[in-house]
Amino acid sequence: MRLTVRGRLTLVYGSLFLAFGVVMLGVTYVLVWQQLPGKAVIRGATNLGPVPADPTLPKPEAYFQEVVRETRDDALTVLLTQGGIALLVVSAVAIALGWLVAGRMLQPLHRITETARRIAESPAADRGLHERIALTGPDDEIKQLADTFDLMLTRLDRSFDGQRRFIANASHELRTPLTLNRTLLEVALQQESASVEVRQLGTTLLAINDRHGRLIDGLLTLARSERELTERSYVDLADIASHVSADDVQVDLAEAATVGDPVLLERLVQNLVDNSVRHNLADGGWVRVATYTKDDLATLEVSNTGPVVPRYEVETLFEPFRRLGRDRLAGPGVGLGLSIVRAVARAHGGEVHAVPRDEGGLVVTVTLPAARPWQ
Repeated sequence: MRLTVRGRLTLVYGSLFLAFGVVMLGVTYVLVWQQLPGKAVIRGATNLGPVPADPTLPKPEAYFQEVVRETRDDALTVLLTQGGIALLVVSAVAIALGWLVAGRMLQPLHRITETARRIAESPAADRGLHERIALTGPDDEIKQLADTFDLMLTRLDRSFDGQRRFIANASHELRTPLTLNRTLLEVALQQESASVEVRQLGTTLLAINDRHGRLIDGLLTLARSERELTERSYVDLADIASHVSADDVQVDLAEAATVGDPVLLERLVQNLVDNSVRHNLADGGWVRVATYTKDDLATLEVSNTGPVVPRYEVETLFEPFRRLGRDRLAGPGVGLGLSIVRAVARAHGGEVHAVPRDEGGLVVTVTLPAARPWQ
């Protein structure tokens, strides 16, 4: 059994108190033993005067010696027994008081631990950084620890907030030139005088422009999903999966209701289905989408065939701009699909896990808190 800090403090305090009590009782016993009447008193008692000569009676010296010895032994015995009982009672009271005092002294540490746990268990990495301990009381070591923790939270909150604002502002600012480029390219392609080379170049530039637009939209969605949810409503993942799945996608849909942002949840399902279709086998492949509710969790499961994915690379697929076997973006897509899926899931208090299939492909499972009947 693992003792808590409170238990260890109480045990140390109680052990020290009991040890000092035993020492005090032993010292008292020795002092009392030295002060009790000894042989000198017995010898003085024989000069009390003439004693009748009766052979049946014990000698005066032996008689008084026996009385003094019994009295002294009884006094020392009473001292040990009564003192021991008193020591046990006082020790029990002292241990109980030590337990209460230790709990009171450790209460600020419990407050720090609870705040740190709430922040650590927040759905997103930066969720809950606005909380502060704000410990009051004397300026001791515990308060200095709490103040240092608050200062760290303040700096982390500013850092994450600045990062979110930068992504959002940069994405918004980049949309304007992309929109202008798209308009100019479309106008140029509609001109009858445009040559074949110009039309081919314009088509290529439009594809690149669209890809950059998807990248910006992905960054905006990623930044939005890492903020506190402002809209919550009843959403059935089965309805979303039915809406975004194409005809060639195999579906097994049962009710999987949760509460959250409908736009973000639709993006989550859309990204998983699109990724499964995009990274599927060209011939003979399949994509399956299933939804169900189990153990108070609304579950979305998307699986597909495809290339064999090493287990040690599965986690890297959820990092922004990372793809299988590549450090940076290459080929179709913008490299934010699974990053957005994980961010949206965690923003809704859920999680996402991916397991590679031995034959190739992935099985991606998203679990979200199921909606209660009254929600």
